[in-house]
Amino acid sequence: MPRFKLTVEYDGGGFAGWQRQENGVSIQAALEDAVARLTQKRSLVQGAGRTDAGVHATGQVAHVDLERAWDGFKLREALNAHLVGAAVSVLDAQGVAADFDARRSAIYRRYRYRILNRRARPALDLGKVWHVKRPLDPAAMAQAARALIGRHDFSTFRDSQCQASSPVRTLGAFDVIEAGDELHCEVGARSFLHRQVRSMVGSLVEVGLGKWSAPDLKAALDAADRSRCGPVAPPDGLYLVGVDYP
Repeated sequence: MPRFKLTVEYDGGGFAGWQRQENGVSIQAALEDAVARLTQKRSLVQGAGRTDAGVHATGQVAHVDLERAWDGFKLREALNAHLVGAAVSVLDAQGVAADFDARRSAIYRRYRYRILNRRARPALDLGKVWHVKRPLDPAAMAQAARALIGRHDFSTFRDSQCQASSPVRTLGAFDVIEAGDELHCEVGARSFLHRQVRSMVGSLVEVGLGKWSAPDLKAALDAADRSRCGPVAPPDGLYLVGVDYP
């Protein structure tokens, strides 16, 4: 069966997360339903990252096996026609080798966390950013974030429900970038623990507010103790922006 790689964008605010589940509508289910309406057959759509409820994506990648060989342009257009009304859009569709796996073949995942740092609440971006009213110190946050880069035991920033076999991960990048009234936390790694990015960003904001110092963040990381994590950032500002493959 021909395999296709889909690049997908979605607003996660109205979904219970990527993965199909019984307690709410998922992005995976929306895509699988669109495929079923198009092909008259149920097919599994497998994603590169299982984003949580409320988390968005501008560059999620998935794969699906279909019975016929589709032209990529026509497949993208047909799927989007069946996704009208859902906050999900297929940006690109292309045929790939049978051994391509959106999750297992990925070598790097990139997330962006958007923090709106101003007194006025968001109107246009409500549900798309974390609104922090008090002034943040981006330089202090950037300095503290350097301690997170590299190979570490990230137990402090690992959700208690995380099912990963090991808390050790290698963080390739953690940059804090000023963008007008926003701060963007740009984070990259081959793989992440459950809610790791939101946990790290939440603790980093404590540094930005002056409640923690850079050594405090490093000490929390080194403790490998979930109780040392700061407040977990809400899902609103988190985006899966890209997945890289060999």
